Amino acid sequence: MTLPDPQEPSVLDYVKARLNPWQKQKIQIPEPAPSPEEPDSNPAYHSFPRLDWNLSGWARLPWRTALALALALYAQLLLEPETRAIFPALALYAAALLLMLWAFFLGEFQLPAVPKAQPQTDPQTFGRFSFLLGIALAVVAFPLFAKNLFDGFNLTLWLGAIALLLFSFWRSDSDPARLTRWASWFSREHWHIRISRHSLLLLLLAGLILFFRFYQLESVPAEPFSDHAEKLWDVYDLLHGKPYVFFERNTGREFLQFYITAAVAAIFQTGLSFLSLKLGTVLIGLFALPYIYLLGREVGGARVALLALFLAGTAYWLNTISRIGLRFPLYPALAAPVIYHTLRGLRSQNRNDFLLAGIFLGLGMHGYSPFRLVPLAVMLAVSLYLLHPAAQGKRKQTVVLFGLLVLVSFVVFLPLFAYSLGHWEMFLFRGLSRLGETEQAFAAPPWQIFLENNYRAMLMFNWDDGEIWVHSVTHRPALDVVSAVLFALGYVFVLVRYLQKRGWLDAFLLLAIPVLLLPSTLSLAFPGENPSLNRTGAAGVVVFVIAAMALDGLYNAFRGVSSGRGRRLGALILLGGLLSVSAFQNYDLVFHQFAAQFRAGAWNTSDMGRVIRGFVMMGNPVENAWVVPYPHWVDTRLVGIQSGFVMRDAALFTGSLGESLSVPGNKLFIVKHDDAVSLQTLQDLYPAGTWVLFDSDLEGKDFYIFSVLSPAPAP
Repeated sequence: MTLPDPQEPSVLDYVKARLNPWQKQKIQIPEPAPSPEEPDSNPAYHSFPRLDWNLSGWARLPWRTALALALALYAQLLLEPETRAIFPALALYAAALLLMLWAFFLGEFQLPAVPKAQPQTDPQTFGRFSFLLGIALAVVAFPLFAKNLFDGFNLTLWLGAIALLLFSFWRSDSDPARLTRWASWFSREHWHIRISRHSLLLLLLAGLILFFRFYQLESVPAEPFSDHAEKLWDVYDLLHGKPYVFFERNTGREFLQFYITAAVAAIFQTGLSFLSLKLGTVLIGLFALPYIYLLGREVGGARVALLALFLAGTAYWLNTISRIGLRFPLYPALAAPVIYHTLRGLRSQNRNDFLLAGIFLGLGMHGYSPFRLVPLAVMLAVSLYLLHPAAQGKRKQTVVLFGLLVLVSFVVFLPLFAYSLGHWEMFLFRGLSRLGETEQAFAAPPWQIFLENNYRAMLMFNWDDGEIWVHSVTHRPALDVVSAVLFALGYVFVLVRYLQKRGWLDAFLLLAIPVLLLPSTLSLAFPGENPSLNRTGAAGVVVFVIAAMALDGLYNAFRGVSSGRGRRLGALILLGGLLSVSAFQNYDLVFHQFAAQFRAGAWNTSDMGRVIRGFVMMGNPVENAWVVPYPHWVDTRLVGIQSGFVMRDAALFTGSLGESLSVPGNKLFIVKHDDAVSLQTLQDLYPAGTWVLFDSDLEGKDFYIFSVLSPAPAP
């Protein structure tokens, strides 16, 4: 009888070692030595030729991972609005999680490793003269923005200050030999371009994303609403000599969207229209995607980058907030480069990344007010880095580089800061109206509302994205079924990996999401506005990267350690199937569900605009066409915009209809279909007038067209 080796670890020792993330020395199960009876060690077994079917890879099929994925997908399907079976879904998700943990501890499933970084030692040198000159220009420019206007002088000073600061601190790593090679390549008569498989996939994916973002843009969404009237009036002010730093109409808005819309209208010749607003915001939304790709590459490698780009580029969430024509996509579009350059800067200690993070951080302050909380995400990243062992020997340098980021971002923010000092009530009004009791008293203690808001916001990805119909398919998960499952699994295993390895980057990915949700969760006075896809948009930058990490882990689990073509083909089929299901559901959510919901909820001002345009084309003055306002009906400014007369409010209230008697010429009145009082008033004023019902395709959107012909002039 052979006694067991007292030094050999038991099964219990192995399990305890795997579950204890703080144990430095991990216990591995040794491979058993082959016995004399096994085929590989006994020549007698090789008396006959062996048939090698190469089944070794298939014998290690990741059945735990496969079963967990199937259960999680079914659980998420049960959380779709058509089902809403909460308790069965939770039970299935719990079972899936247990199976995935089992697979994880057996090494069957792992998240992709974070690519290694090589931190640099910063020389701590800079151009003193250009730095001092840049600071001087910023100091001179600062008081010139107090009047809330850009002009040639203060704009030149401000941009000059930014350029000089960048010049004084930027580290040039240009390689003269590389420049020579590029010059030689361009000078050739014949170019030979080689494209890698990754680059080809990137090009194909770019085409797919452009389709998702621009397809049916003119009709999805179909109609503008009141906020669009405010925005187009602001763009009109800009084009007519009022280049504001902060546009104060409708509680105030930062300037960036209005300048972009003006440029879009000029370049694409779309004029001051709803389409110009939508084109501008779609282009803004696209700006986030390259940085989501780069962030995925930074935290998980090239394949994670492609997967994150696919999931984010086709996602209904980021698509709808980009199409709506308001400032919403500026939040993720400018938060994405800030997050990427901050994380890359911390990992590589590259000064240029801190400079770029500062540029985008300051620029984001001019975009959309929820961005004002992005500095918290930057401070979170820097703090986590400094508190973890990765910062050993680099802490002082990191603090200096962070100070550089703050300086650059402040100079970029300078015009709006100068305005805010003299108009802080206007500058802070929008945020304080949600955070405080400016407009509405708290329904419960603020801390309780905040906790409930965070609970609901963290569930939005898999459960309920809120009730705001203008930018979401209401009361459904913010993510499609596949992305929701991937995010849930990814988030859990990022946490597990952090508990094991204590990586600061994992801690950031976990904590950045609730920080970036703060613009929604801090809506204490109006908790019904939480969650909202527009105020949480920057969280999507991290959400889709985490989902891509989980998908990459699944791909590797199904591909396994075998290099057999069968396993690889099976993994590719799984990957393609999941991505296809995700894309098709997102297509349905945007172009069917959201489009139909929006069209049913918005008033058909485009129909009214066409009626008035037809009236004008018949030779009548636009001043002779009116819309009779009615409670909770159309914004009459939009009718003017839709008819091509941007600054004309077409309203003529019921009590003022008599004033139209003094207006010569033919007249046209648009009246809500159930406004009997206005219709009767018009018939009393104009007995010879005629009316016709405009029959809309949508129920409740009909309206009357009341026409009055002026009497023919006497011969």
